[in-house]
Amino acid sequence: MRLASLRTALMAAAALAAAALPSAASAETKLKMVLNWKYQGPQGFFFVAQDKGYFKAEGLDVTIDQGDGSAAAVPKVASGAYDIGFGDLNALIEFAAKKPEEAPVAVYVMFNRPPFTVAVKADSPIKTPKDFEGKTLGGAANDGALKLFPALCKSAKIDCSKVNITNMAPNLREQMLMRGQVDGVFGYVNTIRFSAKLIGVKDDQIRFINYGDYGMDLYSNAIIVSKKLVKENPEAVKGFLRALNKGVIESLKDPKASVASVAKREPLIKSDVELERFDATVKDEMNHPEIARIGLGSIDPARLKTSIDILVEANALPRTPATSEIFDPSFLPPASELPKKLF
Repeated sequence: MRLASLRTALMAAAALAAAALPSAASAETKLKMVLNWKYQGPQGFFFVAQDKGYFKAEGLDVTIDQGDGSAAAVPKVASGAYDIGFGDLNALIEFAAKKPEEAPVAVYVMFNRPPFTVAVKADSPIKTPKDFEGKTLGGAANDGALKLFPALCKSAKIDCSKVNITNMAPNLREQMLMRGQVDGVFGYVNTIRFSAKLIGVKDDQIRFINYGDYGMDLYSNAIIVSKKLVKENPEAVKGFLRALNKGVIESLKDPKASVASVAKREPLIKSDVELERFDATVKDEMNHPEIARIGLGSIDPARLKTSIDILVEANALPRTPATSEIFDPSFLPPASELPKKLF
């Protein structure tokens, strides 16, 4: 009897101890994310989700690193260095066309209007893409607009071989333009505009030759995730997007607080300039008319198919990826929860 009683007591103690320990299901899933660029105002979307505990509430421990170009995020996720990236959808299309077995997949499109541009000085003789011929344009090797330049050449009917291209460090782009060391620079409109503003260049000193004005109504930056994460932990992908979507909604309500979340990571940013950059990004890069119908984060399959076809033809890619290879809507929050109006 004493032995049976002892056994019962030990079993009860073991059960209590097990209940006190966190279960595997409740343990936080660690995820590594790489941004498109250095700390800037629009990245407050991610940091608000982090600071308000939205990721944590989904059982996620998310580490967010700075990036070095929207196109660079794609191979970083594909290689397994990161689980999640904020990268250019067009770079993903090119990667998927060449290495379908390794390619990540987009699950939430943030920038749904084409921000790609070539910036020139306001008094430049360059007025249209045709004027690029015989000139020198510069950009960072991983810049999304530079990667898409062959597609612009095709769409605008110009001879790419007559344009001199030089690579430069991203932090030298605006200085080299204003000093006349290059005739134009590749980039995103608001990245160039506000980086120039930070070195004292006024808006009326720069003009933009925008890709969207020449038949390239492309999507841009999206949340991309690795094939490994999709296969092994689809619930983590869904939880990440639920948390991010809440961060987006909160940021749209209070942009100042959103930029303040960025400033917590990088106190040296100029918050007034970054707030202006945040507003411009929302209005110029995230506000495609289609979101009133499908919501921010989702895509129009027909529009994406057109984008894929443009890139495959312009860059002579070896295959045409299906839209389902590029974007998977199954991880999105319900359509009723996606923002339909941004301001």
